[in-house]
Amino acid sequence: MTPSTRPDAAGSPAHTPTPTHTPTPARTIARSRGRRLLGSLTLVGLCAVVLYGAIAYLILPALWQRYETRHPALAKAPWITHTGSGVPGDPVDIGLVGVEIDLHRAMLAAGWSPADPITLRSSLRIAQDVVFRKAYVDAPVSNLYLYGRKEDFAFEQPVGDDPTRRHHVRFWRSDIPDAQGRPLWLGAATLDVSVGFSHDNGQITHHISPDVDAERELILADLKRAGRLASVYRMTDFHQARRGTNGEGDPWRSDGSLAVGVLAAGAGARTASTPAAP
Repeated sequence: MTPSTRPDAAGSPAHTPTPTHTPTPARTIARSRGRRLLGSLTLVGLCAVVLYGAIAYLILPALWQRYETRHPALAKAPWITHTGSGVPGDPVDIGLVGVEIDLHRAMLAAGWSPADPITLRSSLRIAQDVVFRKAYVDAPVSNLYLYGRKEDFAFEQPVGDDPTRRHHVRFWRSDIPDAQGRPLWLGAATLDVSVGFSHDNGQITHHISPDVDAERELILADLKRAGRLASVYRMTDFHQARRGTNGEGDPWRSDGSLAVGVLAAGAGARTASTPAAP
């Protein structure tokens, strides 16, 4: 019989149990913290992978696609018109993308009439209509210049029967088409509010409302109501200045953005306008 054993009641030697090791409380806490830290790191890693996937495969492609939809002529688009003598005129505040026939169809459907060319006859008629307070729906507009040339087309909309008040917009065609062969038509829209003498040269002229943004939004609303807009996006900080005076010395103000409407092709298309990013 060895010293480590002794007989039990049945006479068989009894074994002394080997003591089991019990971890200390400090070691248990450390292991628990380690498991929690590992779980946190795993969660952070999973979130990082999800965030990367969202940015790389959803957000950035969407932003790139929106950038790519902008008309290429906007890269170097002028923001202010000029008079024939080179004085800054009305600011550019709207753009339309589409072929020429769609531009005319859209503006006519929206209730805007082409302006008559400036001739002796049209000049005499507008003078007569001012005297007799009779609306001249397609009265001529004075020439302004963009891209070194006068406007390609001008459209207007009367305000009641008052010939001294009218909405009007001039459009200039860009030389650069987009991938579908559509030009960009840059426009300067203003509201005539009275007839008087120019603040700069003393000639008889129309004076405009300073709120050119309201005219921009009016055209977009009219085109949308007529079902002629496929989409709309805006370029913020398009203007180099938010305030100024035109060639007649009339003040104007703007939020500085350019609204670009993509015209719906064809006569029967009716699609909703959708906002886009700067």
